Amino acid sequence: MAEYPIIDGHNDTLLRFYKNDDISYADFLGEMDSGHIDLARARRGGFAGGFFAVFIPNPSLDISPTSLPDLREPLMPDMLDAEYSQPIALRLMADLFRLEAESEGQVKVVRSADELQHCVDNEIFAAILHFEGAEAIDEELNGLEVFYQAGMRSLGIVWSRETAFATGVPFAFPASPDTGPGLTDAGKRLVKRCNELGIMIDLSHMNEKGFWDVAELSDAPLVATHSNVHALCPVTRNLTDKQLDAIKASDGMVGLNFATGFLREDGGWDSDTPLEVMVRHIDYLVERLGETRVGFGSDYDGARVPDAVGDVSKLPNLIAALQDAGYNDDLLRKLSHQNWIRVLRQTWGG
Repeated sequence: MAEYPIIDGHNDTLLRFYKNDDISYADFLGEMDSGHIDLARARRGGFAGGFFAVFIPNPSLDISPTSLPDLREPLMPDMLDAEYSQPIALRLMADLFRLEAESEGQVKVVRSADELQHCVDNEIFAAILHFEGAEAIDEELNGLEVFYQAGMRSLGIVWSRETAFATGVPFAFPASPDTGPGLTDAGKRLVKRCNELGIMIDLSHMNEKGFWDVAELSDAPLVATHSNVHALCPVTRNLTDKQLDAIKASDGMVGLNFATGFLREDGGWDSDTPLEVMVRHIDYLVERLGETRVGFGSDYDGARVPDAVGDVSKLPNLIAALQDAGYNDDLLRKLSHQNWIRVLRQTWGG
């Protein structure tokens, strides 16, 4: 077992199956020479699993690790409706379940904190079914009920675009996350039902008014699965000090996003970004939130990341950088997986 098994707050690996028909489940269960995650490299890097995103791409927009927007030009992709989005969501979910079945016990879609802990303890690769944006959910919330029964346990109400429930931040640098209206009436119903079901609400990509609406309505810990510090990188996707304070007050959680454009002071997509930049954000988060409320949220397979953590096999480089910065074994275990299990247990129950 890895010394510091890592549970990760966000990846876009399911999109690789959706966009590349030549990638098989067997490829993922072996080792690939492309992308950021597969099982062989995960084993080497101590990557124990994490949140697998169901994300609906805009048909005319390519945002990927190899094609990224210039954040100095604000970008807000077009809204997508449930009729368009649901078939894509079903395909992505089916890919995850088929991967689990083909893995013969090596991969498990987890639906409880106890299952997640069991996977970490027994070196079973854990996958949490997450929706990055609620485009596939209708305003009557029928889709929410069905997706929950299928295994969805985490929901980002928005990606960086509008939904029937709220408005995401546009991609922009430098800029404030205070970019538009908050939750709609349907969005308020969605938050309340997520609380009732025990679905974790992800505030990454949410604009500031929406963030505060959720904070007022929700009785669960406030969580941003893959966001960074606005004071260190003033991009719309990052969290202000006031937002971080609210997350702390709720006993919530922030997962560090590895995307260079959300780490660097200049907002640049430069993979030649030193690990010290990542450590600086983690230092800030730990100081502001406390040791039990910070983890990792890589955005692997969805963003350009520093070369030093260029795929999951290289995660020990980040652990070593944190050790060099004075992080002890107890804190590294919290950052790597214990904090995620803690906040999910509080949100999901057992």
